[in-house]
Amino acid sequence: MQKIIFLIDDNATNLTMAEEALAKHYRVIALSSALQMFTALEKFRPDLILLDVEMPEMSGFEAMKRLKACSQNADIPVIFLTGRTDVVSEAHGIELGAVDFIIKPFSEPVLLNRIKNHLNIDELIRERTAQLTERTERLVQLQNGIVFTMADLVENRDKNTGGHIDRTTVYMKILIGAMLARNVYADEIGDWNLESVISSARLHDLGKIVIPDSILNKPGPLTKEEFETMKTHSIEGERIIEKAISRTGDTEFLQNAKMIAVSHHERWDGTGYPHGLKETNIPLQGRIMAIIDVYDALVSERPYKKAFSHEEATKIVTDGSGKHFDPHIAEVFKDVNEQIAATKAKLAQ
Repeated sequence: MQKIIFLIDDNATNLTMAEEALAKHYRVIALSSALQMFTALEKFRPDLILLDVEMPEMSGFEAMKRLKACSQNADIPVIFLTGRTDVVSEAHGIELGAVDFIIKPFSEPVLLNRIKNHLNIDELIRERTAQLTERTERLVQLQNGIVFTMADLVENRDKNTGGHIDRTTVYMKILIGAMLARNVYADEIGDWNLESVISSARLHDLGKIVIPDSILNKPGPLTKEEFETMKTHSIEGERIIEKAISRTGDTEFLQNAKMIAVSHHERWDGTGYPHGLKETNIPLQGRIMAIIDVYDALVSERPYKKAFSHEEATKIVTDGSGKHFDPHIAEVFKDVNEQIAATKAKLAQ
């Protein structure tokens, strides 16, 4: 299949000469202005753009800035055609993202060889990028598979929390989306890989894997001593994930998982566990998890308690604002509580 080249030059003679040289090998779309180029980009995606620098209405440099600002077109290789021979102009063009400069007047062999080289390089880059993307997707699938398996191991041991991990993962996605929409901790969340954070939340109770069955599945309230043992699941989760980090490498996914595991039982007023962290000293991931973890526990039936209604659970979360929970996140939860209720009902079907 013939590769498409956009040729933009306001000089009719230059345009004709270049078009005749290229038409033997490529499909050439000749245009006399940068504005025409942007109109053509709505219909065609070229494999390479030959762009004149000095043009009326919009210079090649200005067109390049606009081109690179559009994610859809930013990766199209651009070669500047110019009569300028100064180093400053060339440096500026390369800084803007051009792959090469061809000085006018040019010879046909030079033009063809430079274009061929850059098209070959671009094709190689695309092939390597596609291969890397495929490998990354496989690694993500493997990672998710391991996470789901580990989370299932924990949940299968804890007979009292069926579906808890799936539900809290979905609730977390809703709550984070609502926080972004309301500009609540949006700057901090903006630096996150959201898929990684939400997926890693599935491991928040990983430490329960070391809690004895006699405590984990006790059909009644725990004694004070038993509750102290149960509380160690947050530290144990951190310890297990820290071991994974030491063996596999310090990844963003594992760091998120560790933070959520160890901090989701901390309280805004500093009375939580395991470290008694207070307010924003508690990782944001843990503060978000704290609300949805408690909410799901409240609306779920246990052998030792009946399920609270959604309205009762929402009131408990709201009343805990500024004490148990981050008040800013609790307010967002209150705003989206009906969406969470509808999601809970859908997941129960």
